Amino acid sequence: MGIEIEKKYRLTRGQSEAVRRRLAEVGAVEQGSEEFEENTIYTGPGLDPRSRVLRLRRVSGRAVFTFKERGASAEAIKRNREEETEVADAEALAAILDALGYRPALVYEKRRATWRMAGVEVVLDELPFGLFMEIEGEEHAILHAERLLGLEGAEAEHAPYPELTAREGSDANGVVEARFR
Repeated sequence: MGIEIEKKYRLTRGQSEAVRRRLAEVGAVEQGSEEFEENTIYTGPGLDPRSRVLRLRRVSGRAVFTFKERGASAEAIKRNREEETEVADAEALAAILDALGYRPALVYEKRRATWRMAGVEVVLDELPFGLFMEIEGEEHAILHAERLLGLEGAEAEHAPYPELTAREGSDANGVVEARFR
């Protein structure tokens, strides 16, 4: 069973630019160029967008299918069960999910830039409803990276993207969407 350990922050435009500068200053290594993603969250038997989701992510001609289970926690650093696999044919998988009674509930788009530093992965995400940063790794490494980036006092964002999409998105034929226009 895979466990994802991460801390997420909501950023202002100025904070995002400062983090990008600081990443360069501390020698973080950018992992390729910024990528555009379309994430579809499914609803169906045994799922709840607040705690247990199936996600089909399409990015750069690839598709990744993920099961995520989030435990209730007030802590800023989250530990989630995460199982994922690359999928050869996203449309075929969507048809299989549909045949099994799973339906798209939420769709959100995201632009993501990724860095590696000090034993963590740092991502800067732009969604239609805001700018975010996630630091993923072991808890001690997350706290160390937070200090290196000057973010000790930054406020954590506790809500996952599906919850934020449910709040901020708009209805499109029964599916809540947050898309760039």
